[in-house]
Amino acid sequence: MKTFIIPIALLTATLSFAQQSGTKTKDIEEVTVTKKVFKKESDRFVYDVAASPVAKGNTAFGLLKETPMISSTDDKTLKIAGKVNAVIYINGRLTQMDADSLIQFLKNTPAENIQKIEVITVPGSEYNVESSDGIINIVLKKKSTDGLNGSMRMVNKQTYFNQSGAGISLNYRKDKLGISTSINTNENIEQQHFLLQNGNKSAASQSEGNITDPNKNLGGYLNIDYQLNDKSNIALTYNSWANRSYASKINLFNTVTDLTQNKTEYSWTRSNEDARSYNNSMNLNYELKTDSLGSKLKLNVAGLMYKRLQYSVNNTIAADAAGNEFQPVLQINQEQPQRINNFSGKVDYIQKFKNELSISVGAIFNKTKTDNDTQYSSYKYATSSTENKPNHFLYDENIFGGYATVEKKFSPKFLGKLGVRYENTDSEGYSENTTNTNLQRIERNYGKFLPYASFNYAMNDNNNISYAFSSRIRRPRFWELNPLKNFLTEFNYIQNNPFVKAASVYTHELTYMYKNSYFLVLSHTLQQDQITQVPLQGVINGQNQLRYIRTNFGDKQEMSAMLGMQRTFFKGYVTTNFNIGLQRNVINGSLNQDPISGDIFPTYENHSSSNSLLIQTNNNIRLDKGKTWFFGINYFYVDQQQMELGQLQSLMSLDLSLKKLWNNWTFSVAVSDALNTYKEKINDVQQNGNYNFINQNQYRQGVEVTLVYNFGNQKVKKIRDIDSADSDIKNRTR
Repeated sequence: MKTFIIPIALLTATLSFAQQSGTKTKDIEEVTVTKKVFKKESDRFVYDVAASPVAKGNTAFGLLKETPMISSTDDKTLKIAGKVNAVIYINGRLTQMDADSLIQFLKNTPAENIQKIEVITVPGSEYNVESSDGIINIVLKKKSTDGLNGSMRMVNKQTYFNQSGAGISLNYRKDKLGISTSINTNENIEQQHFLLQNGNKSAASQSEGNITDPNKNLGGYLNIDYQLNDKSNIALTYNSWANRSYASKINLFNTVTDLTQNKTEYSWTRSNEDARSYNNSMNLNYELKTDSLGSKLKLNVAGLMYKRLQYSVNNTIAADAAGNEFQPVLQINQEQPQRINNFSGKVDYIQKFKNELSISVGAIFNKTKTDNDTQYSSYKYATSSTENKPNHFLYDENIFGGYATVEKKFSPKFLGKLGVRYENTDSEGYSENTTNTNLQRIERNYGKFLPYASFNYAMNDNNNISYAFSSRIRRPRFWELNPLKNFLTEFNYIQNNPFVKAASVYTHELTYMYKNSYFLVLSHTLQQDQITQVPLQGVINGQNQLRYIRTNFGDKQEMSAMLGMQRTFFKGYVTTNFNIGLQRNVINGSLNQDPISGDIFPTYENHSSSNSLLIQTNNNIRLDKGKTWFFGINYFYVDQQQMELGQLQSLMSLDLSLKKLWNNWTFSVAVSDALNTYKEKINDVQQNGNYNFINQNQYRQGVEVTLVYNFGNQKVKKIRDIDSADSDIKNRTR
């Protein structure tokens, strides 16, 4: 995958509010006095989908996108209200798969197996998640029949290119033994038209063209669970995923103008990249029930092996104003292998008492080693000179942690929970062949207490109010620490930063729900030392340069108010999920120095605030009495808002879908971004005269056709899904 277009990742994070709750909530059964389909319980929202006709023939991923407060606009990630990322739990246990294989797993898991979906917007101290991540807990139906069942899925999607995928999953149960396995393959060809304009009073530059990134994926998993006796289980899980991205291409036409001399130069940037990555992990789990009240002991050990191989050739070719090439100028070759090895251990104990009191304690240990042996060489045709700059960066990290929580139900209406988590991080990074003494050894040792508190009060059958406070840390991803450069042009590149430190995140959330259909969510998040990308622009050594620097960029506050409705009308024929919200972003940061080279730039400042309006509605219409035809209409709009790179322009998208159920078959057609309005634009103008404009058209408009077939004994008991000791580490590999 192309790594230099970092603004895309920033947009994804920024748009989390825009994606928060307006999801495709299809065909929820009518809300009655006895059946609460969507409700608030303790620290979570609960969506009961067991009786929903839309579950038939659907996948777990499709059903999640249709759950209130959950959405996905890129078909790769799941978002929760105000959260950058959603961590997936199954039956209360953290999944151990990496991001790509997890999504494929969800896309090939029959939705009929799901009893309910729980959305935890502010996780407690017992959850091993970072930053402001939320949790989606999928609760599977309890089944008791032995046998074999499975599901096959085939999909074809037409956007700018045609793409296809297929997968099969199997579940087997015999007495005390359960086996679950899946294998999936797909291709994803990402295409975008890219425009970058930047400059100041003395110089202006523009890069425009196309970026193509073809990806092929193959992966699967194997879960084996064995019940030792009535009180204990042991399980082994293995996951494997491989990605191949060959012949990725960048073709950009560059225009650079010296405004002081009225001189313009033209060139082409033509880049080719081959990359492949492998992710293998194994987890051993043991669980022991210690009494009849539900007390239990859980032990986990896990190992992760991640490898990525990447080779790129970046050519700069002089051209005329019409784009005709006439002379090669520069060639940059980069080889960027990365290896990550992790060992993790985790122990949890939950003690429950008869007086509605429970106490949980636990401890974790993570040991990670990364090896990044980058080879860099450049050749200048004018002087026939070659420059080599190897960068062998090694990073070792040890994390020790523990937590304790107390939860008490004081009455049938009131429940409270207190917790604290402590984590200590000891890390060391060093470059073997650098001449920069600051990079030769970078040591960090820090510990932090992370408190948590929440309460839930059910005033009566129609009114519920809850509050939660959480404190978390966000450690830098491993790739963010590796001090390499990803070149767009010779003087325009992305640079990571080994000096990035962990950010602190504090979240408050107040929720009110009325009749389990209407809800108001007020939230405030403070990020201290937020980790982000900052553009530094100026004249260095006589050349105007633009560098996107990964760094800690001051503080950021996010305040939001969201009013939502989830209802069915006309005897269940129409299901509507409507949300309107306001978000205020306050950013306060400044940077003027490249932390690697020490070069001084004109200060980049962002002391700004913005107010954004969100309107989102998702509607599903049942077209027949037999509940076999469904039509979906989904729309969202988000106003312009301030982000670290500048002001993000307003966004809008309309999605349509048609689905037919027939026995064990499901056929669906979906149109994404039907009006072709989803285009990402960022504009930034500094007081010192520097400006930046980014326009990315990722060709989201497309048509997807899906065919699903379920076979075998559909009452087979699902195997026990297994917690993992290294899931937080896996999140940091991407």
